Amino acid sequence: MSAMIECKDIVKRFQDKEVLKGIHLTAEAGEIIGLLGPSGAGKTTLIKILTGQLLQTSGSAMLLGMDTRKLNQGCYRRIGMMLDDFGLYERLSVYDNLKLFARLYDLPAERIDTVLRRVELRDARRCAVSKLSKGMRGRLALARAVLHEPEILFLDEPTAALDPATAERIHHLIREEQERGTTIFLTTHNMTEAERLCSHVALLHEGSIVEYGEPGEICRRYDHQNKLRIRLHDGTCIELKHHPSSAEAIREYIASDRLETIHTTEANLETVFIEITGRGLE
Repeated sequence: MSAMIECKDIVKRFQDKEVLKGIHLTAEAGEIIGLLGPSGAGKTTLIKILTGQLLQTSGSAMLLGMDTRKLNQGCYRRIGMMLDDFGLYERLSVYDNLKLFARLYDLPAERIDTVLRRVELRDARRCAVSKLSKGMRGRLALARAVLHEPEILFLDEPTAALDPATAERIHHLIREEQERGTTIFLTTHNMTEAERLCSHVALLHEGSIVEYGEPGEICRRYDHQNKLRIRLHDGTCIELKHHPSSAEAIREYIASDRLETIHTTEANLETVFIEITGRGLE
């Protein structure tokens, strides 16, 4: 089976600025692929190219086996999008926002109620969007994106600036969509979100992919960062190499009854990104 999403050497320039620099990515059916990087790294630009909103300067991008420069209506009916600005109609109610899109996709009205229950907005169905909290808007935007049961779902920073409880609800809905067989392309600067949801992640820095793979696999490549952090009863904190050479020092701390706690510090996507680029993901 061909890949659901495929990028080969994608370059995008805006005048003299090169925003994407030879991007290679592939997403198979039913997987969640994450594009992880700080604001301004080029994540949204790549989504716009993959969904036909922008044309790349060079390289090729395929979506559902079609050149993204030639996407047709039939292809758009098979994808869903949740962008960071939400794009909801402020003066319409929650229900009427979804009703508009249901008509565009020739969906039965029952589908609206089903989706509203999934995102826990059934009780707010008559409320104007302008009166919704940011978290409720996020859930409504996701409801609209999955209303027609797309084969591919693009999520651009779906939990940005949301409280932890709302973010967890959205994570649950994303996992439900994956279980349904949906391929999900997720952009985020949230390291924990990427590690929890994604089967593969690409670390994007200044328009280039600097690392790619399964989250755990990437972290294991940088296990030289793994340290032992020791706290003594007198409050002293000590960091040792996670290596047999540290065994004697640890034995002495235990034998002298000075050891209070000992922890290991494994690499995560945040520390990997900092090592590679010299900056954080925020």
